[in-house]
Amino acid sequence: MDLPPLFPPLTVTDQMGRRVAVPFPPQRIVSLVPSQTELLFDLGLSGKVVGVTKFCIHPAHARTKATVVGGTKNFDFAKIAALKPDLILGNKEENYQEGIEQLAAKYPVWLSDIATLDEALAMIRQVGLVAGAPERARQLADAIGASFAQLPSVALPRSAAYFIWRKPYMVAATGTFIDDLLGRAGFTNVFAGQARYPEITAEQLAQAAPDVILLSSEPYPFGHKHVAEFQAICPTAEVRIVDGELFSWYGSRLQHSAAYFRTLLPQ
Repeated sequence: MDLPPLFPPLTVTDQMGRRVAVPFPPQRIVSLVPSQTELLFDLGLSGKVVGVTKFCIHPAHARTKATVVGGTKNFDFAKIAALKPDLILGNKEENYQEGIEQLAAKYPVWLSDIATLDEALAMIRQVGLVAGAPERARQLADAIGASFAQLPSVALPRSAAYFIWRKPYMVAATGTFIDDLLGRAGFTNVFAGQARYPEITAEQLAQAAPDVILLSSEPYPFGHKHVAEFQAICPTAEVRIVDGELFSWYGSRLQHSAAYFRTLLPQ
């Protein structure tokens, strides 16, 4: 038997400026965003998470504890309906607008929109509020903010190109969360003059001549076998494989990012 909400619905504004009325506290949450799924578990809300995507790999047991409702850009609407969610968490970039609109016509859907660390910390606090764990979320966001504040300032940031894809080559440029974290990690983005995730050529990379080429472990699984390919294009650059989750996951995984960025600083 479905339990009634303990309090009247909570009406909140999500990061898209949408007003969302959520039965409070929600008891059946579907998360369509891996970063936010991990956040819910770290906030102690695993018992309320009934649906996740196939890409929700953290924590490892998330996809066995909850029902997998498709991918981030292809939802299984029948599975979601069977779960009877009273809150769905999504993201502007990671999910697709048509699917979100279809869900929002039936369920409370709270959307994040994140391009900076400050927006990520705001998301953590807001998700904690709407999901019923505001104090734990506040403590987590404060701790993450403090860890970044303690990163040493870099007098001469190294120029970098951050690759997210191969064939075609794609990089993270201005307006992305990755770009914001690159600056905090002590780098300047050589493709800051472009927007979002542009395709670039080997010739453009050679002309940009970054000090460092960062090959992300996700979404394309760059590995050490790809280092020589980029070293041939930029012989003087340092080519490194980096943990893409610590540059792009904007939930509780951020509590590990600042310490990781210290390891990337020149020794």
